[in-house]
Amino acid sequence: MEKSSFASASSGELTAAVYGAGRPVRVIPLRHPLDAAVREAAASSSPSPLSAAMERARAMGPWEWAEAALPCLAWMRSYRWKEDFQADLAAGITVGVMLVPQAMSYAKLAGLHPIYGLYTGFVPLFVYAIFGSSRQLAVGPVALVSLLVSNVLGGIVNSSSELYTELAILLAFMVGILECLMALLRLGWLIRFISHSVISGFTTASAIVIGLSQIKYFLGYSVTRSSKIIPLIESIIAGIDQFSWPPFVMGSAFLVILLIMKKLGKTNKKLRFLRASGPLTAVVLGTLFVKIFRPTAISVVGEIPQGLPSFSIPRGFEHLMSLMPTAILITGVAILESVGIAKALAAKNGYELDSNKEIVNIA
Repeated sequence: MEKSSFASASSGELTAAVYGAGRPVRVIPLRHPLDAAVREAAASSSPSPLSAAMERARAMGPWEWAEAALPCLAWMRSYRWKEDFQADLAAGITVGVMLVPQAMSYAKLAGLHPIYGLYTGFVPLFVYAIFGSSRQLAVGPVALVSLLVSNVLGGIVNSSSELYTELAILLAFMVGILECLMALLRLGWLIRFISHSVISGFTTASAIVIGLSQIKYFLGYSVTRSSKIIPLIESIIAGIDQFSWPPFVMGSAFLVILLIMKKLGKTNKKLRFLRASGPLTAVVLGTLFVKIFRPTAISVVGEIPQGLPSFSIPRGFEHLMSLMPTAILITGVAILESVGIAKALAAKNGYELDSNKEIVNIA
């Protein structure tokens, strides 16, 4: 019993019981002599990230340095020209034909002139083909980013103003800087903490808003530009008296063609090519129809300027802070879409891909 009560006493009582109440005693916890040696050896044997990177750099040869600077050299060295060139050529032509109307429509969704869609459609493809790590990823404008650009810039300035275009260029420049900073600081892992439910809800809501905002080309009358669903529905209902049949009939016909080709390609293995060629078929038939019959009730894009724009520094730096939240959001969306798809394609095709390096490539 004495032993039990002594063991449950506090350290102060224990000290007083052994040495007397008036004498201060410092209690030193016992450690095994090997513990400190093991910890020191482990600390010395595990190099810091900087030293590990320097060791890898010293071990790299000239060709490895060339592949690190120009990733295209890696896939060009192992490219199977006889087996893959014909299929890649067909895929390139299909994507190239589809990219023209797609890029222009994304530019109009962002509130910009269609020519800027062509700029953002072909320039990133050439740059990414040289510096990109993924062998299957196609980069360029996307609907979700175009909607974000339209929402933030529409609240600052009218889309018909020249400042609107310059703010869009400034916003793109800010996104590129943020992506480079994230890659240099190796912060790509932060994207993992974004929930899939949040991404799914955000993407679904954006798809609904995009569909409602673009239905004006289907119904034949303009709809109020907004990022909210209720005002868009109210604007669609309010302008129903301006409904035009020709664009509705033409849009419905091509929508039916797309659905039929998708269904046939999905159910019949021999007609699988129809599923991928449906959008291309609709674009070609629609262009030929407008070119031959020239219907006045159907609006067209019109003349597109030739050549590239001259270099200039954008204005509107006083709006820098108001653009920053959208720039951060677009950076996250771009990384999630591009890097996520690139990593999935790399895993499927059996090669490795560095996420932080890929962030620099898409910037």
